[in-house]
Amino acid sequence: MVKTTIQEQDGNMVAILVGSLDTAAAAETEKAMSPLNDVEGKNIIIDCTDLEYISSAGLRIFLGVLQSTQVKGGHVYIKGINDNVRAVFTITGFSNIFEFM
Repeated sequence: MVKTTIQEQDGNMVAILVGSLDTAAAAETEKAMSPLNDVEGKNIIIDCTDLEYISSAGLRIFLGVLQSTQVKGGHVYIKGINDNVRAVFTITGFSNIFEFM
């Protein structure tokens, strides 16, 4: 299960994820993050400091946010990923398409 909080910080929209983003949690997380798809004129930061795990279904959600943001000229940044989550990004090649902070 993942707790998702979206807030505005310093002119950016920030999604804070806490828990494990596995396939079972993906539908609820995608719904919780859907407001990010409507953001215009702001960058998006996905804060993964307290994200313990991400599955391919979770990566798909991140990719959807990235695509909808890029169409509007914005950027998506991934913040605070741990080694396990970073390994998933690296293995899948997602480390090459996302910006990290």
